[in-house]
Parts: sequence; C-alpha cells; structure tokens
Amino acid sequence: MPPTTPPPPTVPPPQVPTLTPPVLCAAGASSPVPSTPLGDTHPPAPPAAPPIPTLPPRACSPTVPTVTLDDACGHGDTHAGGDIHAHGNARAHGRGRASCGGGAGGAPVPTVSPRPQDGREYSPAATTSENGGGRRKQKEKELDELKKEVNLDDHKLSLDELGRKYQVDLSRGLTNARAAEILAQDGPNALTPPPTTPEWVKFCRQLFGGFSILLWIGAILCFLAYGIQAAMEDEPSNDNLYLGVVLAAVVIVTGCFSYYQEAKSSKIMDSFKNMVPQQALVIREGEKIQINAENVVVGDLVEVKGGDRVPADMRIISSHGCKVDNSSLTGESEPQTRSPEFTHENPLETRNICFFSTNCVEGTARGIVISTGDRTVMGRIASLASGLEVGRTPIAMEIEHFIRLITGVAVFLGLSFFILSLILGYTWLEAVIFLIGIIVANVPEGLLATVTVCLTLTAKRMARKNCLVKNLEAVETLGSTSTICSDKTGTLTQNRMTVAHMWFDNQIHEADTTEDQSGATFDKRSPTWAALARIAGLCNRAVFKPGQENISISKRDTAGDASESALLKCIQLSCGSVKKMRDKNPKVTEIPFNSTNKYQLSIHEREEDPQGYLLVMKGAPERILDRCSRILLQGQEVPLDEEMKEAFQNAYLELGGLGERVLGFCHLYLPPEKFPRGFRFDADEINFPTTNLCFVGLMSMIDPPRAAVPDAVGKCRSAGIKVIMVTGDHPITAKAIAKGVGIISEGNETVEDIAARLNIPVSQVNPREAKACVVHGSDLKDMTAEQLDEILKNHTEIVFARTSPQQKLIIVEGCQRQGAIVAVTGDGVNDSPALKKADIGIAMGIAGSDVSKQAADMILLDDNFASIVTGVEEGRLIFDNLKKSIAYTLTSNIPEITPFLLFIIANIPLPLGTVTILCIDLGTDMVPAISLAYEAAESDIMKRQPRNPRTDKLVNERLISMAYGQIGMIQALGGFFTYFVILAENGFLPARLVGIRLAWDDRSTNDLEDSYGQEWTYEQRKVVEFTCHTAFFASIVVVQWADLIICKTRRNSVFQQGMK
Repeated sequence: MPPTTPPPPTVPPPQVPTLTPPVLCAAGASSPVPSTPLGDTHPPAPPAAPPIPTLPPRACSPTVPTVTLDDACGHGDTHAGGDIHAHGNARAHGRGRASCGGGAGGAPVPTVSPRPQDGREYSPAATTSENGGGRRKQKEKELDELKKEVNLDDHKLSLDELGRKYQVDLSRGLTNARAAEILAQDGPNALTPPPTTPEWVKFCRQLFGGFSILLWIGAILCFLAYGIQAAMEDEPSNDNLYLGVVLAAVVIVTGCFSYYQEAKSSKIMDSFKNMVPQQALVIREGEKIQINAENVVVGDLVEVKGGDRVPADMRIISSHGCKVDNSSLTGESEPQTRSPEFTHENPLETRNICFFSTNCVEGTARGIVISTGDRTVMGRIASLASGLEVGRTPIAMEIEHFIRLITGVAVFLGLSFFILSLILGYTWLEAVIFLIGIIVANVPEGLLATVTVCLTLTAKRMARKNCLVKNLEAVETLGSTSTICSDKTGTLTQNRMTVAHMWFDNQIHEADTTEDQSGATFDKRSPTWAALARIAGLCNRAVFKPGQENISISKRDTAGDASESALLKCIQLSCGSVKKMRDKNPKVTEIPFNSTNKYQLSIHEREEDPQGYLLVMKGAPERILDRCSRILLQGQEVPLDEEMKEAFQNAYLELGGLGERVLGFCHLYLPPEKFPRGFRFDADEINFPTTNLCFVGLMSMIDPPRAAVPDAVGKCRSAGIKVIMVTGDHPITAKAIAKGVGIISEGNETVEDIAARLNIPVSQVNPREAKACVVHGSDLKDMTAEQLDEILKNHTEIVFARTSPQQKLIIVEGCQRQGAIVAVTGDGVNDSPALKKADIGIAMGIAGSDVSKQAADMILLDDNFASIVTGVEEGRLIFDNLKKSIAYTLTSNIPEITPFLLFIIANIPLPLGTVTILCIDLGTDMVPAISLAYEAAESDIMKRQPRNPRTDKLVNERLISMAYGQIGMIQALGGFFTYFVILAENGFLPARLVGIRLAWDDRSTNDLEDSYGQEWTYEQRKVVEFTCHTAFFASIVVVQWADLIICKTRRNSVFQQGMK
C-alpha cells in the first residue's frame, strides 16, 4: 500500500538562549587626537570632556578609576597587518585564583565554568534545568562584566608604589621562589582555549538538524508501515521499504555534502597560538634569563626589543626609542611611542603601558608585568568574543517555520483520513497504514537536496565575486540584512594613506587620490612646488621594497610609516625617482621625529652647490611655522607677516576640517662660510640653526574612499538598508569620509552643523532636527541602552567614531533590539566580539587578522564594501529563488497525495504508485527545481525594502494556496483525467471503479469483470494499473513544465525576464 511523498513531525532545534540586554559600560574620558609620528593629525580640537567619575572598585582590585578601550581603539583604524587573534572562553578572570588587574595583591577570584559551546551552533540543553539556569545566569553576569571597560590604575603609580604593590625589586626582579608561588596561584600566562565541538557532533547536526529531521521521521514511518504490512500480509508490498530506504539515503547524502561544505570549522585557538609569544627575557634575582612566555608572572621584570612580541600587559619603567604596533588590537595604524611617563588617564592611551601580544617595532623597553593570560586586555576581548551566544540564522528559522507548516498539514490530513478510514469500516491496522502513508506523502523528499544545492551554488557564485561564505546559511542571511555596521579603514577606504592636498604659493592644490593615481592633476611648474617636493623626498625615511619595478607606483609596498610612504609615492609620481634625488643630495645628519619637538629634521649635501648644505624639516604645521621667519612664494623668500600667517591658519583649518592629516615643510640653505663641507654636525648637542627657517608649504594626507563605495552606499539606500560607520578613527576624519562615500548624504546636517549654521550652542539644537549624527565613543559610554535606541531609531545616517570593541558590540546589540538583521565588517582582534554577535559577521580577507576571519561568517577577499552590496543582492536573489524552487516543488504534492486519498475513500485502484512518486520528487522535479537557483535577479531586487523576518516568510499562506490550491489541483485534475480515460478505454468506466479495490488487488481473483463484462486476470489488471501510473506521471510532468515557467518570476513578465 503505497505512500507517496515524505512526512513531517517537527522537532525544532534547541533554542539558543538569548543574551540579556547589553549593559552600557562606563568608560574613560575622551581625549584629543594623539600626535602621530609626524605631528598632529588635525587642527586644534575643542578641549576634551572632563573625566568620568569612577565606578566603585570591584572586590578583587585596588581602588581604580574605570577607563575605556575608547580612544585607544583606533586613531586612524588602518589595521596595518597585525596578526593578532581573539580566541575564546567565557571565563572573565582566568584559571584558579587570579588577581584582578593582574596585581599580586588582589583578592582571589573564583574560577568560572567554561562556555559549553563555541561558534554559530545550537547549544545542547543543560543537563538539568536548575544547573542550566544557574550556569546561564553566571555566564550572562560574566559577559556583562566583560562588556565593561578595563579597570586599571597601574599607569598612575610612581615606580616606588609599583614596586611595593607587586612586591618586586625594580633592579633585581622577583625571586625564583616568589615567581613559582605566583605562577601556581595565577596559572600559566596563556589564553584559555574554548572547549571544541567534536567533529562527530558537527556531522550529527548536519544529519539530524533542520529539514533532515522531517525526512528521518518520514523514513521511520515508512519502515514502521512496512513492518505492520509484513506482519499482516503473506506477501506485503515493498513500496514502503523502498521509500524508507530512499528517504534515509537522501538525508545521509545531503548531510555528508553539507558537512563537507562547512568543514572549515572554527580554529580560533590555533590562530592564537601563532600570535602568542613563545619566549620572554625576564630579570629574576638580578640575572637576565630567557623563559617560556607561559611562565611569565605578575610582577616579573621583562625586557622587550624591536621585533619582539610583548609577552603580557606591562607597565614601562624605562625605555629607549621604543615603539609598538597596536594596530590589530586598537586600530591605530601608526606605531605608538612607549616610555615611562604617565601621559593619559586612560591606560589604553597612556604611553607607559604595553599590551599582551602587540609587536615592539623598534627600540627597547623594560617593564613590570601587571596582568597575564585571560586577565590582559587581549584576554578580555578573547573571552568576550568566545562567550557570546549567537542566535539561529534567518534561513534556519524559515526552514523550522516551513517544517511546522508542512507537519501541521500532514498531521491534520493524516488524522482526518485515519478517522474517516475507521468510519468507512477499515480495520485499525489498515487505518494506521493509511495515516502513515498520508503523513509520508506530504514530505517533499527532494527539497532538502534542492535547498542545499541552491545555497552551495550561490556560495560558489559569491566566491567568484570576492565573497567567501564559510557558513552556507549565511548566504541568505546577507540578503535579509537591514543594517550594515561598516568599519572605515580598508573597507570604505583604500587602506593606504595618500597625499590629498598641498598648500603652496598661498593656494590649495588638489592631488590625485584615485586608485590608479596618474599623478597629473595639479601644476608642477612652480619653483615652490619643486622646493616642497625636495623636502618631502629628502626628509623622509620611507623606501620602496626591492623587486617592484614592474608594479605601478601607487601599489608598491614600502618600508616606513604610512604618512612618509604616502609622501614617497606622491613625489615619485610627480618628480621621478626619489632614490636618485637622495643619491644626489646625500644625508649627513638627522634628528628623528619625537613627541616633544614634533618635527623631523635632516641635513643634506646640495647637488647644485658642492660647498653648501641644505637643512630640511617637516612636522606639526604650527610647530614648523613657529620656527620660520620667511615664506617661499613663487620661488622667492619673503618675510612671514601676519597676513601670511592668517592665510596659513585658514588653509590648515580647511584641510584639517576635511579629516586630513596635515604636515608643514620648511628649509634653510646653510651658509657655506659657517658650515663648510666636512663640518661635523651634532644632532645631540645641536650646533646648527633650527629657527629663522623658510616656510615652504603644507601637504595633507588621507586614506581616500574606494571608487566603488559611493555607488554601493547609494544601492544600499535604495534597497532600504541603513549603513552605519563604526570606526576607531577621529570624528572629523570619520565624518569627512562618511560624507565622501554618501553615508551622510548631501544636504543632511548633524546637530553640530545646525548649531554652526544658526550660531547657537549645540545643547540648544533639537537632536531630532538632524537626520545625520556623529557619536563620539566618549559620549556613547555614558548612554543608557534607551538613549542609544533613541539615536538608532531617529537618525537615518549615523557615524560612530572613537569606538572601543565593547562599544562596537553594544551598537550591534542596539541595532538587533530594533529588530534589524545586522551585518558587521571588521578586520582586527578588537572587532571579533561584534563580528560574532552580528547576524552575519564579515571579515576582511587582506587586512583582516586570523581571529576576525574565524569569528566571521563571510570573508571579503578584496576588502571592498562594494562586494558586500553584491553579496546582499545575491542573498536576496537566493531567497527569491528558494521561494520559487519550493513553490515549484510543493505543487506536485497535491497530485501525489490526492490519488492516495481517493484510493482510501472511493476504494478505487491506486492511480499513482510509490516508484513513480520517487521518480517525480527525486528525478523529474529535482533538475528544474535546482535550475531555479540560477534564475537571474528581477529588476526590483535592490529597490525593495529588506525582508521582514517576522512577516515575509519563505513559505507563507499565499505560496501554499498557489502551490496546493491552484496549480496542484490543476495537476491532480489532469492526472485523474488521464487515469479515468485509460481505464475507460480498457473497459473500466468510472462508475465501475468505485469499491473495486479489494477485488482488484486480490491475486486469487482472475475473473474480474469490467463495465462490458470482459474478465481480467490479476496480471492483466496490473499491466493496466501500471499504464495508469505512467500516464498520471506524464501528466504531472507536463503540467510541471508550465509550473516551471509560472515560478520563474515574482513580478516581471516572462518576456521581461527571458527564458535563460
């Protein structure tokens, strides 16, 4: 007794517990822009906000003010290379007994149970509800702690206080015995690895999760029906057995396929092992010794030099020219100076703290370890990233909704006909067989394979367009996106500093910032430009790396900091080889840039005068101007009067207001009589003039927007997607780039713009009047969740500047509270918590750290925002095409179920057999259904609003009514027409068929009469029946051809869409 198509009792996957609403963290005071190695990035800014009052101290730490990852998380967030990685566990304070803040004097902190699972996966239910609830509360409390900012005051202590706090001799270090005692107490200096999900568990999730469970239930019911029939009949039909085997095979094959596609499982801890330093140079009992970095303890004296990775969070006690690269932790692209001086309330801004696993790029430093392992700043970010629980993807929820729907229909029909069978006089065993048959007949066997193949095809198509999808379900999630929180550097911008403007001869000249940089956009004939170019080329330590002669200048790699590299490329493009210029004007002495003088100076032999020397200087514009008494105009030196100073100030403010990093340039021809050839210049005891110089001009640099981004942002706007910039960079720079790429559209004002236009204080402007909004991280840290929600709700164009990793996470959670499907881009370790929490995390393939790639669902291979928009279009297309594919596949359910229902009710010979049903579902329907995955986008795909997950379902009432109520019924009528025609042609008129089933299927009846009195043997009847099956099958296939054309488009006509 043949069932027809697969069934559906639904077992939804276990719900992932949602996190409590985010706790907005208190954070440190805002700060003006820190100086770069080449001077101030921006013109003078308004004074910083006063420090925020401190929170009450935690029980486990000395009294400390609360500070923030705020400004430290990105002055110009060009994450230059850094390969630092966040891994995970939810333990806020590390192993065993730990000292908060790393201090030896801190009170012990109890261990916290590790997080039960990692990654975007369903979490298993707790063993008992009590234990589960307790663990969940503990974890939520812990995550709220991690979302708060770092508590630390070691940077404020004097060296004597520091020595007393950590019980260490600042010259001899710890004793070996004391170090061993602390190591036993705190545990190794290592990040705790998260518990990993075994591969067999991942495989089982593919095999038994989502839609697969429906097919398994169908297979089990088929085997059950076969078992009942085998017990009841001498020669049972094998149809149910075949169907059960096929259903199980479909699930196993597609499960293996999906597992293979997603086999790139998270290996976050492996990434961290590459990052964590292996050895450290410590001073113990007065002797320098190399030890394993895991054995470094709080209170150790550690020495680092250029090329080393910092083995723990350290307070610097002495240094010589030390600079560290914090880029992948904080987003600061420039190397940061490290020295013993306390320079900022915020420990992430002050110069006397080094952070675990950042790189020392030059110089040397000695420091005291103040925290290790999970208690470091890096450890906190890692714990936060791994501790976040992630909800199911929209497509997973859609499939669950579909399963519920199909299950409801199947169970309703099954029970209805079970009761009807009993009323019609069937035995209860026969009624159970019918019940199982109807339920199984409702399961579309081919749909699981169709969905998997559709997602896989789209993932491959996206990979060709530079979007690498790690999780197949993320393909569709991107299409549902309603908010994109984008990083600035490298995503919206080109990730390379470029000279944007020059000011000389009292005029601002625009340079070429396009991606191909022809270098031919301003007049180079002025002698002042020649002087400016010479200073920029000579007073510059950046060089091109060798072996790049065949690469365009703009794309060549350089050795040197970002600003000097930008100058090098600009001069090389405009004036030819900088190397030749330097060879003809060899350097004789140099004063490198330092934060006190804020200038860089060098003295060169002059090519045109064999006796003379040329002094060139560049640095912070106001510092350079202060050292000048003359200015170069049209190649002539003239006195620097008040009028010219005002012109300088206007130019400086204009360029700085564009968010550009501005540098000043000056020179001096040293008189040969005082400084003859061979004169010994002394850069320490300066024996040459550094004042009364001649000011030549300004050059400003910016990381310019990518060419394709404005158009991509415009597409997002027309598609109803809100684009929010979230950056660690300065608000002025962030706002300038946001306006340049269209995130803040022309004519839209911020409250500051309105205040400036009306000449009133900002406090008097109604925030709701401003469509655009620039939020500083220092303001964000004081906001409640409700205030953040207000901003997200009332402003259409938003820029968050100077944000910390915790704040980026809080922004994502705020958007999700508004009901948005959020996509987040990021490239540094600092982005990993937000990447993991977002509905879809997008990491950068080129500039991204390994950890950000592991935390993300998708990787942009070209780091280009325009590729995200391509991904959104592909995601919307796959949802549309899946909908079309499901509508097409479900249609044939009705002509497959109705023959079985009539078989029960009217007792007629079976019109359609199980084998033919399998031929439809896994044969003739499969290829057309998959072909719909290749369907081209309809014209309005990026002009309609994002899908609302609550109302716009993959399978909704309209689709069901079309598939089942209209086209399905037409197919069923066509099938029955052929069935009755063939039987009538063979002598069995429709009236004769009612009630004939038992005699028809009886092997011993070989004299069954038709409507004309002819007698039919069992074998003859079966030949006619199989002919009916074939005809019914053919009619379904023919109508499905028409159905395929019907399903090709949602709104377009077939003539518009074409038949490709």
